[in-house]
Amino acid sequence: MTDWSELTRRAALASHRLVGWTFWDPTGIENYAALGVPDGRGYYIATRAASLGDAGNDAVTAAFGSIHGDFVALSLDLCRAHTSFAAAFSARDAAVVDGLRRYAPTACDGLAELADPLWAAADSLPLTGRVLAASLREWPRPDDRLLSAWLAVNCIREWRGDTHWAIHVAEDLDGTMAGILDGAWRNYASDWLPRSRGADDEAIDAAMAKLESRGLVTDGQVNAAGISYRHDLEDRLDRLCAPAWEHLGELRTVEFLQLVEPVGPALVRRIDETAGPNWMPAARDREPRP
Repeated sequence: MTDWSELTRRAALASHRLVGWTFWDPTGIENYAALGVPDGRGYYIATRAASLGDAGNDAVTAAFGSIHGDFVALSLDLCRAHTSFAAAFSARDAAVVDGLRRYAPTACDGLAELADPLWAAADSLPLTGRVLAASLREWPRPDDRLLSAWLAVNCIREWRGDTHWAIHVAEDLDGTMAGILDGAWRNYASDWLPRSRGADDEAIDAAMAKLESRGLVTDGQVNAAGISYRHDLEDRLDRLCAPAWEHLGELRTVEFLQLVEPVGPALVRRIDETAGPNWMPAARDREPRP
């Protein structure tokens, strides 16, 4: 029998890698700066949330889950002041095609052939509570088959992100609590992960106190129960996100993995080179605590 949770886990990691390198891509930032945005500031948030930007800063903050609202507001306001969200989206997309052909050339033709099945998988997913994914599904789809396939993967990836936050909301975990647990589960140093999303000392202390009251933190450190709890959340997420890949089918899901997994390490290196070695944690192999 097909282990859909395992295939979903692999497909999620491959998808994070296929998408994640674009968030700090210098060509994309240059394209965005060319629209008039000073130094291309706020590129990551403005382009990732372009399909939802007109809904407002709070809507995007809610969708992102753990990124500080001030970061979101600064980025979106800069975009509004100098250009449009549609133009920002296009600036990013132009860099995506160029970058895929440069950094993942062996995957491009095969991905392009999967554009329609990948969109069929994205279109099969329920939208209730998945606002960011819904906005991406509604966005115009390009004629370029490679770009279209990438956008479909990103839509499925953001559907997973929306589902991730739905689980955390149901578990009464705020963004800082989620970051602390995720950082510990991934064996990141200290509280780097929540701080990278804008959490300050006060937010981290409050989150630690809440997690300690639930038996997940001891003496300021996520304990074994906390690690196990976070792992269980990820297992639940994989089960809930399996329908996208089940719709794509086992043969095509394996084909997708055979295309993307070999180029994944090169795309992670692009993140290391352009952002740093800790960024885009979901695109990295998890290193459990010894």
